[in-house]
Amino acid sequence: MQTYVLMTKLGPSESGDPRERRKKGQAWKRTVEALCPGIRWVAHYALLGPYDFMDIYEAPDEETAFKISLLSRAEGAVTAESWPAARYEEFLRVSEEVQRAEDATAGRRRRKG
Repeated sequence: MQTYVLMTKLGPSESGDPRERRKKGQAWKRTVEALCPGIRWVAHYALLGPYDFMDIYEAPDEETAFKISLLSRAEGAVTAESWPAARYEEFLRVSEEVQRAEDATAGRRRRKG
């Protein structure tokens, strides 16, 4: 499964009473889980900065990630962005693969030129 980071900013009317915020958050999570089977929540953080919340989750495909962002907006988020994420070791593996391809391309150009 692919890992995604959901960055959410709530509208001013959504950030009031913490008890109501908890209820709305739990209702949103139930809706997401019902409409997006197969997701796995990894972490949930409240933030200080341009976004209010960051959720890390795994989803079976990009379509599911789109649904999660759209459901967030439908429930009062002004902004909801799902970003694909890779573990650092995976990033390094892909970077090395790209570097090898670039090296091979450069070698072919030198031989032709």
